[in-house]
Amino acid sequence: MSEKSLSSELLSSSDASAVPQSSSSSSSSLLELPEALRADVVVPEVISGVERVDTVVTPIRLVYTYTPGRSLSRYLRAMKEKRILGERCPVSGQVFVPPRGVSPLAGAATTEVVELGDCGYVESFNITRVPIERRPDLTPPYVSAWIVIDGASVGTLNLVINVAPSEVRLGMRVRAVWKPDEELIESATNILGWEPTGEPDVVIDDYERVGRSGPA
Repeated sequence: MSEKSLSSELLSSSDASAVPQSSSSSSSSLLELPEALRADVVVPEVISGVERVDTVVTPIRLVYTYTPGRSLSRYLRAMKEKRILGERCPVSGQVFVPPRGVSPLAGAATTEVVELGDCGYVESFNITRVPIERRPDLTPPYVSAWIVIDGASVGTLNLVINVAPSEVRLGMRVRAVWKPDEELIESATNILGWEPTGEPDVVIDDYERVGRSGPA
């Protein structure tokens, strides 16, 4: 890179006709470069012959500790007992799972704990047909689905298992498949996935569940 004035480069590369002209000092001051950018850009002699680098790929890893709080801690402890807990919004009556201690819609504290079952239905789903490098345990094709647990007002994301992907349907009734009792911990990963119950499909028309009066 030749030693040039940065201000000269910027001015020479711009189209002067595209810059609006104004007689006011305030307008002209807006076009002036900051003092720090007016000086010539000088390449140190020690790196003058080094090949210019445009981009650098740097792997970044972030390790942090997450404190779940009272509501989510209660939820995780219940998961170790194969129980699913939610919390009810005192304003709308909606039940949120996993609970966060506050209604995301009303902003009100959710103090009423609701114990849910471990069955629900598929509200939406996706079939993944390509492998994910960081999930070698998932063999394509597999189904990720938004599962609405009976009694809940929102869905949770999980896998639909023990069924061919081509047979998964909207409204399909499913039940949780839990880890063996000796492997249970305070974690949502205790649920390995959701499998079909064999019950009739659900007709998804419970719009009040998500705060709507009818189809969008």
